Amino acid sequence: MHDIKIITADFDDPAVQQLVAENLRDLSERYGGSGDDSPISGADFTPPQGAFLVAVLDDQLIGSAGWRRRGNDAELKRMFTTKAARGRGVARRMLTRIEDSAREAGCNRVILETGDRQPEAIALYESAGYARIDDFGYYKDYPDVLSYAKSL
Repeated sequence: MHDIKIITADFDDPAVQQLVAENLRDLSERYGGSGDDSPISGADFTPPQGAFLVAVLDDQLIGSAGWRRRGNDAELKRMFTTKAARGRGVARRMLTRIEDSAREAGCNRVILETGDRQPEAIALYESAGYARIDDFGYYKDYPDVLSYAKSL
């Protein structure tokens, strides 16, 4: 795991967009449709409004996570680890770095939406101290959405 680097990336970079497309395919397999229709743009992840991070191993992108400002909170978006990299602690490291970045930017909490067909994500968030909150955001009225928050 020590060879894995987590770095800031440009959300609009073509290599990052390939990883985001893989993320959306994974979500589509779980939920159908496009995977996620939440409106997102590269500007959402441009400081001081947010940040986008990628995990890199041997010059390959193996994970991503970003946060965008939502009032005094940081909303976690596009948290993903490639299938080949799962089980190596990449997601936990990404989550920690997102929390650090959001804290440094003055955010009070990290908030997120996930779905009930992502048990590994739910387990990660709950083990990292996230607690259920009222649903918010694009999918707030969907029956399979689960929203979480963690104070920073």
